[in-house]
Amino acid sequence: MRGDGALRAAQRPTRAEQAEGWRGPGQDAGWLNPVRERFLLRLLVRKELRVRYRGSALGMLWSYVKPAVQFIVFYIALGVFLQLSKGTPAYAVYLFSGIVVVNLFGEVFGNATRSITGNQALVSKIYLPSQLFPWSSMIVALVHFLPQLLVLVVGALLFDWLPSPTSLVAFGLGMTILLVFTMGLGMITAALNAAFRDVENFVDLIVMVATWLSPVLYRISMVEESIGGTIWWWLYQLNPLTIVVELFHVAFWRYGASVVERVPSDPTLTAPGEPFGLWWAGLLIAVATFVVGTIVFERSKRRFAQEL
Repeated sequence: MRGDGALRAAQRPTRAEQAEGWRGPGQDAGWLNPVRERFLLRLLVRKELRVRYRGSALGMLWSYVKPAVQFIVFYIALGVFLQLSKGTPAYAVYLFSGIVVVNLFGEVFGNATRSITGNQALVSKIYLPSQLFPWSSMIVALVHFLPQLLVLVVGALLFDWLPSPTSLVAFGLGMTILLVFTMGLGMITAALNAAFRDVENFVDLIVMVATWLSPVLYRISMVEESIGGTIWWWLYQLNPLTIVVELFHVAFWRYGASVVERVPSDPTLTAPGEPFGLWWAGLLIAVATFVVGTIVFERSKRRFAQEL
């Protein structure tokens, strides 16, 4: 009896452990796992970065090379051949501020979708909170996003852009909506991809289509001229990626302290609250998607080991 009492006493958390949010073996903090298990999250991020660039000659330089090539191709094809640059002042800044959005969306979405199947050995053999895998994928994507953001800032500065309070708020809103929305989608597809491997191929198609269904390569006024006044026009405006791309345009193209160009407002996303427009709708959609994604992931994670 004394031995049992001593064992129970030894298993009780100390005050220091209670203050740190102590949990017994096998207990799961659910959606709080990325916060509670910060040490494990950092280890997973380091592991993903090392695995990705193992044997690579350029390493992190690929974060510059890929978007640079993408920008050059789009600029020549659309800006020069189709002459979109003539109707859009500072078209290079306009174009690249949209490209960095869809690149971050594509990498977070794709990485999160493959995060469970890509860590099959860890998921099926040892216990790790499953939420850490898509979250570590998002952090890795942010690491690759920083060089692109740096190039965008330098390019905007060459056109006499300087950050203003409006541009900083627009950038913060855009990043928040983008990450919350994409992580919600990523957790849904990560759970589905564990059971159906076709999902990751479907995600690649979504990323490709998203580049053309948001105002990255063209002015949004061109869309209104084609489908304005229809239900498709309203659906286009409520697309979270459309809202985020327009917020990045506000941040880097229209509302610097020294404005890149005196660009007239596009006839959309401006009511209420010019220049932020429909940011509130984008944020509501993003939060709703994140809640649904968390619920789907939580209900599916107990089957991951069997499905893999």
